[in-house]
Amino acid sequence: MGLGVPELIVIFVIALIFFGPKKLPELGKSLGKGIAEFKKASNELRNTLEEEVRLDEQKQRTPPAPPQIAASPDTIHSSAKDAIDAVSPPAVTTGETVARGEHGS
Repeated sequence: MGLGVPELIVIFVIALIFFGPKKLPELGKSLGKGIAEFKKASNELRNTLEEEVRLDEQKQRTPPAPPQIAASPDTIHSSAKDAIDAVSPPAVTTGETVARGEHGS
């Protein structure tokens, strides 16, 4: 802003005249606290925005995970039974053996 020593002296003298010597230390303290709070809030805002941008970039770089389908125990049992049935030959009962004219032991 281009404030040098002469400008600061002029501002100090005007504040001294306007507020008086008793209120000037309180005013300086309040002004200092206000500036510190403003800096803290602006740093928090900047950090939050940077974190959001970083997370957004990370989401764009990684492909979405394929959806996972949760199977119930009944579905798993049924799938395993189907796989076993597909591999093993059909069972022949003694009644079917007799109907075909074969004699079972």
